Amino acid sequence: MTFSVAACSGNNGGTNAGNSGDSGASPAPSSTNTEASASPAPSGDAAPGWQSDTSPITFDWYINFSWFNKKWGGDATAEYITKKTGVKLNFIVPAGNENEKLNTMMASGSLPDFITLGWYEEAVKKMIAGKLVLPLNELADEYDPYFFKVADPAKVGWYTQPDGNIYGYPNASSSQSDYEKYGENFTSNQTFVVRKDMYEAIGSPDMSTPEGFLNALKAAKEKFPEVNGQPLIPIGLHEFNDTVGNDSLNDYLQNFLAIPRQKDGKLYDRRLDPEYLKWLKVFRQANQDGLLAKDIFIDKRPQMEEKIAQGRYFAMLYQRSDFANQNLSLFQKDPNSVYIAVEGPKNAAGDQPTLSGPGISGWTVTLISKNVKDKKRAISFLSYLMSEEGNKDMFLGEKGVTYDTIDGKDQFKPEVLELLNKDRAAFDQKYGASYTYWMLMDTNMNLQWAPPSVEPSKQLEDWTKGKAISMAEFDNMDPDPTSKEGVANSKNNRNWAKALPKMLLAKSDAEFDQIFDEYVKDRTQQEAIEAYRQTKYEENLAKLESMKK
Repeated sequence: MTFSVAACSGNNGGTNAGNSGDSGASPAPSSTNTEASASPAPSGDAAPGWQSDTSPITFDWYINFSWFNKKWGGDATAEYITKKTGVKLNFIVPAGNENEKLNTMMASGSLPDFITLGWYEEAVKKMIAGKLVLPLNELADEYDPYFFKVADPAKVGWYTQPDGNIYGYPNASSSQSDYEKYGENFTSNQTFVVRKDMYEAIGSPDMSTPEGFLNALKAAKEKFPEVNGQPLIPIGLHEFNDTVGNDSLNDYLQNFLAIPRQKDGKLYDRRLDPEYLKWLKVFRQANQDGLLAKDIFIDKRPQMEEKIAQGRYFAMLYQRSDFANQNLSLFQKDPNSVYIAVEGPKNAAGDQPTLSGPGISGWTVTLISKNVKDKKRAISFLSYLMSEEGNKDMFLGEKGVTYDTIDGKDQFKPEVLELLNKDRAAFDQKYGASYTYWMLMDTNMNLQWAPPSVEPSKQLEDWTKGKAISMAEFDNMDPDPTSKEGVANSKNNRNWAKALPKMLLAKSDAEFDQIFDEYVKDRTQQEAIEAYRQTKYEENLAKLESMKK
């Protein structure tokens, strides 16, 4: 287990071998923007800007994930980087609803120096449109040409906006050339897992069909009604939210069912697909049969992590990196009590799932606020983190402390690797390496340092190999949230988020159909939204094609 971070939902779910985080990338922007794209790389002799000033400075860095609880410092890696660069970080993390916190900061114009959030968040476009963040290429031109030396042209091209500027740089991003180099090792974060001992105790049934799925949940509940005095939760899902519904029942389920995103070059509305609706009705039936615990509708990630650590779920349609630490704890107590990946829901034809692999957009983007306290130090520190040197420091830490050259390869010292594989939380607190600080991690670059995956994470990773595909052309297709279509799209998504739990709680398939039909009927500006998305899809295809030249 090289690292375990939550490769946060959205349209992603892909990782590289041994890594937990999404991925994606690409060069030149669409042909309409080519002349205005972010500045080209200068001659290769640009020196790292951060080296010219290593005096003490503290940057405020907003992380838009409420589960991120690490403070900067107190570990070997953070102390080493601060000693080396002079930079300390003050992480700001929302205590509750991420959207509310970020919207409040944007409205007040008081954004911190750095902002890291999912590339798919509406706030990215809002910050750019509102001129709340600075063009990285302009900062680099003025203060740190080294940025262009270390920036991947593919990622710069993909993220160049119509005004010719790039405002955010991604982590965990993989281009088409990365697929050619590393593709056979690429994995997905999207898994259907079962608790090994329970699954084997009920005969290791096939859960890929509606009947097999429901029968397995029933058998598990009957055989294991309680776990250490607490009720068994037959099936676990990602948390429900009020913006998109539930990741497990949106893209995850659709990907497991291999529902296409396009047909004959036209985007396909997967939400209307008969196979998808059939399986949502399977979950409705599960609720009618007493197999959907109330917990799944109200629990947030901290509560879910606690219950996973207790082994209270029989099965989960879940992102494997989100429970890596808890699964490791279960493994250490009893290797048979861990969660393993098995064949999950399939379409009627039994097709292999098409899981989201590393994507061009990556997982998160990091932006620099217009309020940044020191533009030169900020872009220089960003360039350092993006570089191979910065990635090596963030992954391996300090030589002689966390890693050494062993058998000709730079790798973790034995005692450091042992703690990484035994207790990730303790590793983070003591060493802070292996991308504890993941904001600019390059999941392809780190393959040269990554130790081999070990159980229990290895089984989960290996199961997804060969099933992970790039869905880059479908990234970033939603309209600007401030546009007429964007406002309607947000409203439609919120309506879906309201309809989805109601559909699962419906007392009959007829009631389910009524709720779904009402949702479809109430969608506004749908034709305009679909036309916009189709145009963006075609632009994405052209952009990807241009990268092959």
